[in-house]
Amino acid sequence: MGQLVKLIIDDMSDRGQGIGRTEEGMAVFVMGAIPGDHVTAELTKVKKRYAFGKLVHIDRPSEDRREGFCIYNGECGGCPYSAMNYEAQLSLKERHVRDALERLGGVEDPAVRPALAAAESCAYRNKAVMPVSTGGIVPKKGGVIIPAGEPRVGFYRARSHNVVDCSTCRLQAAPAMAAAEALRAFMKEDHITGYDSRWDKGLFRHMTVRTAFGTGEVMVILVINGKGIPNGDKLCMMLDDAIADCEYDENGEPRYVLSSVVININKGKTDRIYGDKSYVLAGSPVIHEEIGGMKYEISPMSFYQVNPRQMEALYNKAAEYADLKGGETVLDLYCGAGTIGLWLIHELAERDPEAAGSVRMLGIESVREAVLDANRNAVLNHIVNARYICGKAEDMLEQMMDPESDLEEGLRITSADVAVLDPPRAGCEEKMLDAVAKAQPERIVYVSCNPATLARDVKYLAGRDWKLEEVTPVDMFPWTGRAEAVCLLRRIK
Repeated sequence: MGQLVKLIIDDMSDRGQGIGRTEEGMAVFVMGAIPGDHVTAELTKVKKRYAFGKLVHIDRPSEDRREGFCIYNGECGGCPYSAMNYEAQLSLKERHVRDALERLGGVEDPAVRPALAAAESCAYRNKAVMPVSTGGIVPKKGGVIIPAGEPRVGFYRARSHNVVDCSTCRLQAAPAMAAAEALRAFMKEDHITGYDSRWDKGLFRHMTVRTAFGTGEVMVILVINGKGIPNGDKLCMMLDDAIADCEYDENGEPRYVLSSVVININKGKTDRIYGDKSYVLAGSPVIHEEIGGMKYEISPMSFYQVNPRQMEALYNKAAEYADLKGGETVLDLYCGAGTIGLWLIHELAERDPEAAGSVRMLGIESVREAVLDANRNAVLNHIVNARYICGKAEDMLEQMMDPESDLEEGLRITSADVAVLDPPRAGCEEKMLDAVAKAQPERIVYVSCNPATLARDVKYLAGRDWKLEEVTPVDMFPWTGRAEAVCLLRRIK
């Protein structure tokens, strides 16, 4: 360790580490370097087949390098690709999807289409999850606890639990940062602390802000280590004023309005962001969103795509791959608030309302609140042929196909025509893929947020008679290392 090496960076990890190779062929990960850079790095940790290095000097910058993206560069870890121009990011993400399918999925020359670029690469996030801190709680002699430091509301420093206090963020919608400033002011005025896990003390743990771009409605979720917030009405008024003042439309009217303030109780030492109990402090229990002719209700804990503008591109590609004509039985697995399945029916209805009415959509989701949202969303959009049930997808699908099951007739199937999979980053369990294979859908539309687990699952399905036909990366998270993709697998007859 301590050795200086010259490297040509030719790849980049999803965490923002440039990857180069020594003359001996050892891969070296260097934070702050990007593909195309020629750098000098100091080795800090050496393993058998790879090493980590500290960037000492950029000897020749990449043609794709850009500077000045954010004042928190080098502190907050939220934008690891911010030193690259946008076109280079797209190319790199497309390459990561292709490489994963070839190396991990065993797919020879996969048909990876050009990545769909984001129409807007900044202020695209409709959900901000911000940890809260006051720099720690210090125990004092005599058992008195005093706060240390100023309130901090922002994002974690890369690979740490230290909160970087962020007054602005290039990725977040304006209401998120306005709400953060209001919470800082409230904590300071009322001498309220942020949580510190070292001492299991302090009230505020996180603040989540959800913004509906189509309607302007905003929900603030306050995660606390306690039962309630002293002077909570005052905080609601401060949040309301800050969000109303954060941005105005062409007529001089507030673009956003605070519609919901929710308290989530999460006590004790835990890595979970949310606890199991929530209640509404002010306003509505949900907010409403409108996008692409669809209406959605969003509750505090339900999943909804974070980039709603790019969601249209993703869902339209999923609809293209699903290729519904009418009369199909469609499984919407890991369905969240039902957004994909309902979109598929809506898209078909735009072309052929009668055909759309003959589709049978069955969705499964493990989060109860999301299932309630999904069924309400079906009603909101006047879709009567979609049903959503709560449970683990792998277990419920087996029950739905079991002729001895006690499920009602409307939830039973013998087979499916299309299966839509939208799993978390961990991908699908083998039990889940086996259940899907038993349903024998002609087409599987897989929406992935992790190329590695996508490749693993594609390989597993290839052993059960499905062939990867086409993949389209969709850039849902510009300036980050997240590579999303939607792909079509077709059953081999």
